[in-house]
Amino acid sequence: MLVWLSFFLSLGLILYLARKSLWLALIIGALILGIFNLDFNTFLNITLNTITSLPILLLALAIGMIPLIGGGLQVSGLLGDLVNNLQMKRQVFLGFSPALMGLLPIPGGALLSAPMLHKAGDDISPESYASINVWFRHMLILIYPLGAILPCSKMADLNLYKVILYILPAFIILFLLGYFFFLFKIKGDMPSPSHIEIRKIVIPILIIVTAPFIHIILSNTIFMDEISLLIGISASLLLTFFIGKLNLKIGKEIFLKMKPWKFFLIIIGIFLFLHVFQASSISEKIALIVFSKNFLIIFIAFFLGFVTGRVQVPVSILLPIFLTKYGSIQLTTLTFAIMYVAVYIGYMVSPVHPCVSVSVEYFQTKYLNFAGKFILPCLIGLGLTYLAALILI
Repeated sequence: MLVWLSFFLSLGLILYLARKSLWLALIIGALILGIFNLDFNTFLNITLNTITSLPILLLALAIGMIPLIGGGLQVSGLLGDLVNNLQMKRQVFLGFSPALMGLLPIPGGALLSAPMLHKAGDDISPESYASINVWFRHMLILIYPLGAILPCSKMADLNLYKVILYILPAFIILFLLGYFFFLFKIKGDMPSPSHIEIRKIVIPILIIVTAPFIHIILSNTIFMDEISLLIGISASLLLTFFIGKLNLKIGKEIFLKMKPWKFFLIIIGIFLFLHVFQASSISEKIALIVFSKNFLIIFIAFFLGFVTGRVQVPVSILLPIFLTKYGSIQLTTLTFAIMYVAVYIGYMVSPVHPCVSVSVEYFQTKYLNFAGKFILPCLIGLGLTYLAALILI
């Protein structure tokens, strides 16, 4: 009982304190979870290992630099050039921009699409902007073969493209839910000049795609993945300053405005909470609960996606539980696809999901305001997923 109380206390504190400081909320949440579930030495070792982990520090540094790219593109006018030369309706622009950036395999990449969305106008609330950025960024990733679905399908020993085929109906439903809840009432076209300059479209996109391109290329070499990411983001940042003709004085102003240290600390807080959660006995307690198959692959899957802010971690927890209780024969492609979608929905709304965290921070809103708009389409999606499980499994 103490384990469960400490867990819900930790989660409640994260949701409450995140209204003021998300990184501090995550660290305090991890502290509460550790105090009640781990001995002092174990918690201290986890904390020291987290804050001194080179991969985590490099990742936090890289993600902390991403808003500087967005700020530089804004101040230099390059982002304005891109938006002004895209002739499309605001609805299309708001869905297209984060979806495009979502295909770039950069952790915390929601910070790349966030500055673009602001160009759609001031009549959209900060929580709406954050919701649009998170929802549509993760639509194409849901069925992207090089995304989280790749390692997860490998863990389940299932054919990747067959899994994607089964997930496709959920993708269509979630896309329609996002359109209805977030884009339907937005009218009008994006402002655009009478003469379209292709150069002003190509240059900002090249700056943005430089980071993931270098990351992908270098990740297949001797470089650590986080170093490859840092090099890629550094290259994009240098190009932003060089092409945008920004000097050190302007750079200082961008630094103070974008507050990159907040995003650095958010990543530290996320990993500290995740590591403490993994070291606790909470996942074992979950496994001991008596539940049906559908309860496991829908509600426990959603719950784990929500509390970890990850996709692969919940899947890695769920698969052993499922195989132990029901055997490998019952782990069909359909069953796995439903489990994966449920995890994904929980992951999208999680306060410890980096894209949620940085979007809420960037648009200067509060997590509870974001969740207030986001949770209903998530619950509808989850309910339809449960209905599919009842009918098909």
